[in-house]
Amino acid sequence: MTPTGFRCLPLPLAQLSLSAVLKCGQSFRWSSYPISPLSDAHEYRFCLRDRVVCLRQSPEALYYRSVFPSGSLDAEQADAHEEETLAWLTDYFQLDVDLVQLYDAWSQRDPVFRNVRSRFPGIRMLRQDPWENLVSFICSSNNNIARITKMVCALCKHYSPPLLSLEPPLPDLDCVAYHPFPPPSTLAAPEVATKLRSLGFGYRADFIQRTAKMLVDDHGAAATDSVVEAPEKWLMTLRDLGTPEAREELLKFVGVGRKVADCILLMSLDKREVIPVDTHVLQIATKHYGFRSLGSSKKVSMTPKLYDEINSKLAGTWGEYAGWAHSVLFTADLKVFSSYGMPASPSTSIKVTPSSTPTTTSASLPSSNKRTRNTDTDELPVMIVEDTSLAERVKRRRRAIE
Repeated sequence: MTPTGFRCLPLPLAQLSLSAVLKCGQSFRWSSYPISPLSDAHEYRFCLRDRVVCLRQSPEALYYRSVFPSGSLDAEQADAHEEETLAWLTDYFQLDVDLVQLYDAWSQRDPVFRNVRSRFPGIRMLRQDPWENLVSFICSSNNNIARITKMVCALCKHYSPPLLSLEPPLPDLDCVAYHPFPPPSTLAAPEVATKLRSLGFGYRADFIQRTAKMLVDDHGAAATDSVVEAPEKWLMTLRDLGTPEAREELLKFVGVGRKVADCILLMSLDKREVIPVDTHVLQIATKHYGFRSLGSSKKVSMTPKLYDEINSKLAGTWGEYAGWAHSVLFTADLKVFSSYGMPASPSTSIKVTPSSTPTTTSASLPSSNKRTRNTDTDELPVMIVEDTSLAERVKRRRRAIE
C-alpha cells in the first residue's frame, strides 16, 4: 500500500536497496528516520536546491514525494513537480542500468561475488552532483563515514540558508531544517578556511576553500541558468571526457589525489570502470583475489605502480562495470554491514540512527582477517566501529547457548 502523500515506483529491492546504498560511504547528506517504533522501516530525505525529496521502500516498490518551501500546490503543479522528482531519481540512482543483470554477470565470472550477492542485493552506484561529490571526498581524507557526514552537514548548515523545515515521520519530534549544498562562490571566500577549521575540518578546510577559489577564478561565479554556477557546469562537462583526461583535471585541485579523484570519477562522472584503491581495497584483493603485493611488510605503501596493478587485477575480474562491483564487495567487507541481510540473533544487537553507526563483531566476506585502520592520507572513507571486548563476546556466546 502506497503511504499517504507518496507516489509509487515499482522497483524491487534487487534493483535498489536504500538501506545499503545510502549508508555505504557514497553520499553523506541523506538523513534517515524510523517510520514506526515497531519496525525497522525508515524514511530517507535529501535536500536539493528547491525541494526535499523523501523516500520509503517496500520489497517491491520505491515510494517518493517532494516537499517545497512554497506551500500547497494545485494538482497540475504537483504532478509536474513529481515528474521532475522522478526524473531526478532515475538519473541519481541510474535506474536505466539493470542491476540484476550485472549481478548475474559478476556471479558467473567471480565466485567471491557469487557468495555475497544474496545478502547484499540492490547496491548500485549513485550519479551525484560533481561539485558536492568533490567537496565531500576532499573531506574523506584520513577520515570515516560518520565524521565525514558531520562535516558535510556542518558545511551546509553554516554556508547555505535553510530551504524549509519538516517534521520527522514519527509524531512528537521537533522539526528538522534542511539546507541545500552551498555553491562554489560561497566557499571560495578567504574567511571560509578559518571558519571550517573552527568547525573541526582541520587541514581539509584550506583544501576546500582553495579548490572553490580555483574553480571560481577559472570559470567565474555567475549562475549560468540562474541556479547552477559556471564552475558546477564545468565540472559536469568532465563526464564527456575520457577517464585519463577527466582524472588529470581533478588532480589539479588542492586535496585531490589519485584515490579521491577516482571516487569522483566513479560516483559523479560516469566512469563506471574506475576502482578507487586504498589499503582496504588492497586487503580485499589479497584475501579474495590472489593478489600478491611486493615485500613481506604488513604496511604497504600505495605507490602508483601498486595502485595500477590492483586496479588492473580487479577490473579484469569484473569487467566494464568494475567500479560498481567493487562497491558491493567493499560494502560487504565493512564491519558495520557484517550482520546485514542476516536474521537477528540474541548475540547481535544493532541500533541505527542518523548520527551513529551499528556495532558488530564479525566480518561479512569469507576468510576475513582482523583489519588494521587505514591511516593513509588519501583514505577511502571506512566505517570505524568499536570492537566489543573479548570478555563481553564470551558472555554473549554463553547467553546464546543457554
